[in-house]
Amino acid sequence: MDALILIGIVLGLLILRQNVILILLVVTAYIQLVWAGGDILYVVEDLWSSMDNHVLLAIPMYIIAGKLMSRGSIARDLIAMVRAATDWMPGGLGIASVLSCALFAAVSGSSAATLLAVGVVMYPALKEAGYTEKFAIGAVTSAGTLGILIPPSIPLIIYGIVTETNVANLFLAGIIPGILLTAIFAIYGMTTNLGNERGTFSVARLAEAVRKGIFALMTPVILLGGIYTGYFSPTEAAAVAVGYAILVELLVYRELSAKDFFDEAVSTAVMLGTLFPIVAVALSLKSVLAIEGIPGAFAEWLQTVISSKIAFLLALNVALLLVGCLIDVVSAVLLLAPVMLAAAQHFGVHPIQLGIIMIINLEIGLLTPPIGLNLLVASGAFKKRFAEVSLSVVPFILLMLLALMMVTFIPELTLYLIK
Repeated sequence: MDALILIGIVLGLLILRQNVILILLVVTAYIQLVWAGGDILYVVEDLWSSMDNHVLLAIPMYIIAGKLMSRGSIARDLIAMVRAATDWMPGGLGIASVLSCALFAAVSGSSAATLLAVGVVMYPALKEAGYTEKFAIGAVTSAGTLGILIPPSIPLIIYGIVTETNVANLFLAGIIPGILLTAIFAIYGMTTNLGNERGTFSVARLAEAVRKGIFALMTPVILLGGIYTGYFSPTEAAAVAVGYAILVELLVYRELSAKDFFDEAVSTAVMLGTLFPIVAVALSLKSVLAIEGIPGAFAEWLQTVISSKIAFLLALNVALLLVGCLIDVVSAVLLLAPVMLAAAQHFGVHPIQLGIIMIINLEIGLLTPPIGLNLLVASGAFKKRFAEVSLSVVPFILLMLLALMMVTFIPELTLYLIK
């Protein structure tokens, strides 16, 4: 009966279009007071203690670094290098769009930042070069989702926090799937644009692009190299990213000023004013659920309904694809990861593989109505109707589903690099 009442309350709040944080607070308080028989002060204590995690410091720093790099020259220089290397290929500009998104994803950790930084440059270039409107919009909108899969990824950091999984290992696990998805997109861009005019390869042009963009090129090398050599942790790498972005954009390129940095820091603080309370409440809810043994009970119930690992993985993907249509990435990870983890472990799915499966599903959710964030961002940035953008990404969604099935049923793709 208590469970039915809680479900009714949540459905009522959803119908009234209430904010995620209010729904989480109500659920947490209800479980703490009714199921656990606790005190409302316990919720407050949980909220406070849940934020005592140094890994959370990585989130604002990666956001600031991504904002600075997208406003300055780092993004443009990465794009120029990729174009110089791929213009001569069939569909070379389409390939360059995908590879530029992949490279920028390796320094920003954000899908929206990747889409905007690369899209504002590559979308007009694709149109001018004779690529179809549908491909141009679909390519930059879809490849922008690589920002949450290729490390450093903010959703992977959050998954690591809520499931107590090593973030550095999650970053490692995202590399091969990220390369796989990038390659699939690039091959599609090549095969569907064979008739487009190609450029010519020039060693001098490539050398000049590399010379001008060496600081941009070194960004992912420094960040990921430092993490995987053990020189610094993912959280420390976030601080390095901010320091490097300030050094390059403010002192080397001199295109941004101290005021620009201050403005981005303020806008990040405003964003975190929404994000961190959700994180705190979700972590508090996770603690209460764990104490009450709800994830374990859910896993045991699931075993009575699903009999095999394959059936579980298929059901997991279907559920996550539906969730991705309705809930943003961060909220979905915070709400579902702790419960899904217990069920996955019962069926022998590694926590790191589960994390990558979740992220790819939610990555697809960025491209599916009605909530698809990348669809909304692209619609606003390119001044196109939402329906037009939605149709343009359909071929890319099918390609992402192919990659999802490969990652789901070939666990080595996520676990091969883990020591």
